[in-house]
Amino acid sequence: MTASKRTILTIGNCNYSSWSMRPWVALTAAGMAFDTHMVVMDTPEFKAHVGALNPAGKVPVLQDGGLAVWDTLAIIEYAYESHPAIWPVEKAARARARSLCAQMHSGFTGVRSAMPMNIEAHLPGLGHTPAALADVAAIEALWGDALAAHGGPFLFGAWSAADAYFAPVVMRFYTYAPPVNARSTAYMAAVKAHPAVAQWIERALQERIYLAIDEPYRSAAQAGY
Repeated sequence: MTASKRTILTIGNCNYSSWSMRPWVALTAAGMAFDTHMVVMDTPEFKAHVGALNPAGKVPVLQDGGLAVWDTLAIIEYAYESHPAIWPVEKAARARARSLCAQMHSGFTGVRSAMPMNIEAHLPGLGHTPAALADVAAIEALWGDALAAHGGPFLFGAWSAADAYFAPVVMRFYTYAPPVNARSTAYMAAVKAHPAVAQWIERALQERIYLAIDEPYRSAAQAGY
């Protein structure tokens, strides 16, 4: 990526869009310069704007000059070529980190379905379906293995895209408060306190936009909108 090109990351609502959160946090933490363009989801404007950027019609989308790159993993891998701090330095750790991200990318549908990301909300006890709690246990096992192997505070010691990939999960756990162990609690606190994550959270809290499809447990009045 060259300074002469304008780089834009198009995202959905910070409060709800877990897929948008991942590359935004990863690229921000790596020190990549880009502009952010947020388009409100579930609107005609979203469909028109994002549909013109990529055939999938979904966020996030990274525009680097005339090039459009979509899908979270593709964006992170594209950015890695010029910002290698995105992934762990050591080859085996980098492969393991990519494996964890791929598993998150395609799995844990129980958590996704029952505990949609909603950063501003506090809904302890909701979404604790058997499938979701089984996913919570599986995620904790992944975290525990990585933290034990690399000593923390992040999954591979230093911050990496793996932590950015699980940052939306951390926010879900804060919102719905499933039972987690002490090691997971400490890891969650470290992720939430990371400057890039803290910036995203601040953006989410400032939005004050209610989307019914992303609020299965609350009405607009209950959410205070």
